[in-house]
Amino acid sequence: MDAFFAAIEQRDHPELKGKPVVVGGDPFGRGVVSTASYEARQFGIRSAMPAAHARRLCPGAVFLRPDFKKYSEASGQIMGILRQHTHWVEPVSLDEAYMDVTENRFKIGDPVILAKLLKQTIFARTRLTASAGVAPNLFLAKIASDYEKPDGLTVILPEQVASFLEDLPVRKIPGVGPVTEKELHALGITKCGELAVAKEEILARRLGKNGIYLRDLARGIDERKVEPDVLSKQLSTEETFQTDIRDKTWLETKLRGFAEEVFRGLQADGRMGRTVVLKVKYFDFEQITRSKTLDHYPEDAEEIFQVAARLMTEKTEAGRRPVRLLGLGISNLDERPVQKDLFEL
Repeated sequence: MDAFFAAIEQRDHPELKGKPVVVGGDPFGRGVVSTASYEARQFGIRSAMPAAHARRLCPGAVFLRPDFKKYSEASGQIMGILRQHTHWVEPVSLDEAYMDVTENRFKIGDPVILAKLLKQTIFARTRLTASAGVAPNLFLAKIASDYEKPDGLTVILPEQVASFLEDLPVRKIPGVGPVTEKELHALGITKCGELAVAKEEILARRLGKNGIYLRDLARGIDERKVEPDVLSKQLSTEETFQTDIRDKTWLETKLRGFAEEVFRGLQADGRMGRTVVLKVKYFDFEQITRSKTLDHYPEDAEEIFQVAARLMTEKTEAGRRPVRLLGLGISNLDERPVQKDLFEL
């Protein structure tokens, strides 16, 4: 989806259309940007940026606190549209999903026609625009989906893979942040075409196994498959930051937003679990997960946040080592109905 949270707010509040809208934390405090409208992005405002900095970049921007219940409901509607076409849908977050349409329920043989149909259906039912990428594998589809935002449709045919990747900057590869980009540049590698022909031993020495994985991607090789989450045992969210973060207070603010998003998602699904899972990837790509199983179901997002914050403080080096990715989830989900707040009925 395109600038999902901000787009929903502009849809629901017509007076915000055409204005720079920033959804996130307090711009006069230590909040962070969750989503910025495309009008706001013209001022250099980006996701995960301190909201105070965003305010300095665009003093006239409209700052809104996130409404995760509303966003989760819109996400559920969109995922439902996708699943009407194929069982093979893998949500990545509230606003993004992979689909394998090799076989689909309406027997549409041309995936480009199907992508157009999906975009039209999503807009007709939600008044929100989506961008789609059609390609032979997950990595290429992800790259293509980001290529012509907003409201884009980019197709990469098998015979076009090499030429498409040849001049693509290595920073465009998902997971390549400033630190990895700097390491690759030090090797004289700035484009995927150069990474594709780099020597394995040099990449391994500089970047370890991740270097070989990135070279495969630069060659258009990605063996991952779409994994439907119909029987998912965990509901989670995560974010890879544009810059590595050492500020623990900043990370806690992000974690609180994750807790609210996850709890709303659980409410929307009518499910709950007792295990809080924290995921941290450090600047050097070392990734760890830490979990805590409670003797009861969390009562609210604040309880989930408090457990996750303790895990981060006591079981990780976040704040002492720079963090490039942070994630939070609830695992071992069951079908226990979640009682809704009286005023939400």
